[in-house]
Amino acid sequence: MQKIKEFFDQRGFTLVELIIVIAIISIMAAGVIAVLDPTAQFQKANDTRRKSDLSQIAKALESYYQDHGAYPTSASYKIYDANLGTINWGGSWGNYMNTVPTDPTTGRNYVYQGGGQSYYLYASLERRSDPKLCTLGNVTAKCPNAVGSCGNGVCNYGLTSPNVTP
Repeated sequence: MQKIKEFFDQRGFTLVELIIVIAIISIMAAGVIAVLDPTAQFQKANDTRRKSDLSQIAKALESYYQDHGAYPTSASYKIYDANLGTINWGGSWGNYMNTVPTDPTTGRNYVYQGGGQSYYLYASLERRSDPKLCTLGNVTAKCPNAVGSCGNGVCNYGLTSPNVTP
């Protein structure tokens, strides 16, 4: 009975024990953060969104082509609909898209070039290791048909109409 009473009379951990536990937890947390690399995860998420956005725009362009027999022309690297005028990134495009997507990062842009029987859509991916970058050999290069500026980065990813390559 005396041993039980002594056990419950102890008040807790010493300051040294607490500091050691906090140090161990901090080292483990730093290791987890280093392994996960949050910056790369954000870049990967933004690049995935860019690819999805261009894919959605491409579907809308194909719908437009079905209705008009030609792709819309480009105006200042934006879509130009003869009936609606220039379609701004982030604006509405009539029956084709409620909102034409914009790049998720400030300072970067999507680029559209098109008209007639072909179009090109370009973006600037942040991760230079993506297998679908426009490349020349092993060096990432500007997509050959990208004339417009993708903003704070080289246009290095493209989608096109089915009859051409980026």
